[in-house]
Amino acid sequence: MTRSHCSYALLGFAGFSGSGKTTLLRQLVHSLSQRGLRIGLIKHTHHDVEQDLPGKDSFELRHAGAQQCLLAGPKRSIVTFENPIAQEPDLYESLARLRLDQLDLVLVEGFRHAAINKIEVHRPACQKPLLCQQDKHILALATDDLTLIAPVPLLDLNDAAAIAEQIMLWWQTGRLRGPALSAFHPQDTHNGADS
Repeated sequence: MTRSHCSYALLGFAGFSGSGKTTLLRQLVHSLSQRGLRIGLIKHTHHDVEQDLPGKDSFELRHAGAQQCLLAGPKRSIVTFENPIAQEPDLYESLARLRLDQLDLVLVEGFRHAAINKIEVHRPACQKPLLCQQDKHILALATDDLTLIAPVPLLDLNDAAAIAEQIMLWWQTGRLRGPALSAFHPQDTHNGADS
């Protein structure tokens, strides 16, 4: 496999709650990893997150006031950044925190309004509007109703292998090239945050 010539590749997954984004992503991460891609993932959440347990040293040190904490272990390491003020996360700041030089493709769940290439995940049973009718960054629509009329190609939501093949094609042709992080400034007013 030939590595992409760009610094990193990026693909978002947008859709309303209950559409199946996480289920699809779990399958795609596995499938794309099996094909040899080094996958990174950013998942937006509106909830406070805590991966540690009260009473553990790392929990206590963080809560003592450490703004950044790296828990380094033999099989995995966890970095935690404390936000001094609770605010919506910024996608580009999140990207800058990853070691992009060690990844072939970063998948993003959420950040629905970010100006990045994405696949929309849509189930008509959820009775939500199609995002692709308003968002020019949506490359395709993954749906369980292949009779839908949409301004972008349809992908079978129940065929993750076929969706992975399409992603590989986009990756190999450079279509998923990520934006230069230096082009984004902290004062940008719209960070694209949404689940």
